[in-house]
Amino acid sequence: NAGTVGARAYIAVRGGFDVPLYLGSRSTFTLGKFGGHGGRALRPGDVLHFFDGEAALSTLNSQLSTPPTYTKAWQIGVLYGPHGAPDFFTDEDIEMFFSTDWKVHYNSNPTGVRLIGPKPHFARADGGEAGLHPSNIHDNAYAVGTVDFTGDMPIILGPDGPSLGGFVCPATIVQAELWKMGQLKAGDTVRFIPLTHEQAVEMEREQDALVENLSRKIAKEKSSEPLCAFASMREILSPVVFHQPPRGEEIEVRHRIAGDKYLLVEYGPLVLDIALRFRVHALMTWLEANHLPGIIDLTPGIRSLQIHYDSRRLPLAKLTSLLQKAESQLPPTDQIEVPSRIVHLPLSWDDPSTRLAIEKYMQSVRPDAPWCPSNIEFIRRINGLADIEEVRDIVFNASYLVLGLGDVYLGAPVATPLDPRHRLVTTKYNPARTWTPENAVGIGGAYMCVYGMEGPGGYQFVGRTVQMWNAWRTTKNFTGGRPWLLRFFDQVRFYPVSAEELMRHRADFLNGRFEVRVEETTFRLHDYNEFLRSISAETELFKKKREAAFAAERERWKLAGVDAMPVEPEPEVVEDARNVQQPDGVVAASAALSANVWQVLVQPGERVDEGQKLVVLEAMKMEIAVTAPANGRVAEILCTVGKQVAPGQPLCLIKTDS
Repeated sequence: NAGTVGARAYIAVRGGFDVPLYLGSRSTFTLGKFGGHGGRALRPGDVLHFFDGEAALSTLNSQLSTPPTYTKAWQIGVLYGPHGAPDFFTDEDIEMFFSTDWKVHYNSNPTGVRLIGPKPHFARADGGEAGLHPSNIHDNAYAVGTVDFTGDMPIILGPDGPSLGGFVCPATIVQAELWKMGQLKAGDTVRFIPLTHEQAVEMEREQDALVENLSRKIAKEKSSEPLCAFASMREILSPVVFHQPPRGEEIEVRHRIAGDKYLLVEYGPLVLDIALRFRVHALMTWLEANHLPGIIDLTPGIRSLQIHYDSRRLPLAKLTSLLQKAESQLPPTDQIEVPSRIVHLPLSWDDPSTRLAIEKYMQSVRPDAPWCPSNIEFIRRINGLADIEEVRDIVFNASYLVLGLGDVYLGAPVATPLDPRHRLVTTKYNPARTWTPENAVGIGGAYMCVYGMEGPGGYQFVGRTVQMWNAWRTTKNFTGGRPWLLRFFDQVRFYPVSAEELMRHRADFLNGRFEVRVEETTFRLHDYNEFLRSISAETELFKKKREAAFAAERERWKLAGVDAMPVEPEPEVVEDARNVQQPDGVVAASAALSANVWQVLVQPGERVDEGQKLVVLEAMKMEIAVTAPANGRVAEILCTVGKQVAPGQPLCLIKTDS
């Protein structure tokens, strides 16, 4: 089946490859340009060394009598959650999710596998302060392998995906099934199979035994045996494994499972309340102080804390019991104070790089999006502001409190204005962008984010700033072995610079030739609550004006017919160009994979040389050049910018010189 099913091959070397450690890992993160062999993909001529010397060259006699099954129609076992019905989705949505054969989108890679299928109805009209679309939530951490609805489109978040974000996730791939995600390719289908937590634990136990001796038969794949139809399993499965309702002064608590390796602890109602973030901080501090065996990582969100744990050492039931004990020992939230820094960052307003990203989005993803062609104009309209200058004034006057780090990638902050009168609220891109410039500044829901690196994204652009991550150098702003610039509870304040000034600052910042100003202070929640009470009347008027603008925008979408993401047509598979009969002396330049046409670089009648770029395709979040197979003249262009093409489809005909 080589070449027809699956997407990747593997090689394992005893002892591992001798490459440097970076942040405790030897793996490669190509988007961040660090880790592994030079922080990049391997090239011809690279030399890799082994830790184990000659021993690594000896072969291993594997007795795998039942190799894994590769297919074009995948069944993948998942746990329902962390988000489900009736809080975020309807029962019909969840039933649809588990009964659909989702098609893998051409624009997929290790950051995320995009899926094409029906649109959910959702249980809410919108996400409130988290955003206009009902998929929008206050940012929380993501599990690897979770299925993230970015608007109406589901995306399976991969190992290179974002660690934090603001979209609902109805299911998460279990540990024993994660390998299948790496074999998905464009055009494959995926059926998600709901499992119980007990099934997931047993599947991992069998997989561990297999890996240990490489001789056992692989048990029949549990994911081919669904627990039952979702309609009859509502009483068996729930994304919420613990719920403490609000009682008196006690905050409501939910424990949501996110696969069999992650637990999301969630506080309070679905609102933006900085006091809830301090409750999260108190729990995180308790867990760090108590050094529980089996906890791998802790990632705070706006009103939640995700716990990455080893279920072999710390079973789910024991973890939830320990967390309930922790709740009784946490200090009163109003008494918490934390170190805080005021960090002054330059901002190039409406930067050319962000305008380019919008153009690419309109061309290759969604030309009719209400936030195009100007994100800033959209922000003005959806918040009921008089003009764009008012948007600008609010952004530059706001003090943004950093509530989370790693939102999207590489130390990127998710922050909200301390003054609620500065909280511009937007919806996020639906579907998400495939490309965002490094350190673009955007607003999504009531939150500001600085993108740590190039990649996908959904926040509405306002400009661009300096780097959030310094991979290799220690400077005054990057100290203590931390390559990230900001810390939890920093306060970010922007000041205006031109695009040219910003480019100079960016060139100097990582080398320490340019420094951002930092002021040390302390943030006291009690004092902040007093401030909120003093401006409560003005805050209420601001919110009412914003809510009216939200309602008007939603009605405008309905009237214009853009209130839902358009269904994306898939190209039909055509005969391979090598088998298409062409006139004598005419050859075809063809697409190698499912992709979107980003640029057509030539015109009919134009002379071209062999190897010259004719068409640029966009797929797997990469640009792929289609080149001339021979010297000659362009006889015909068979593709259109912004349209999809299938593998083997002829894109350009060349009348050869011979």
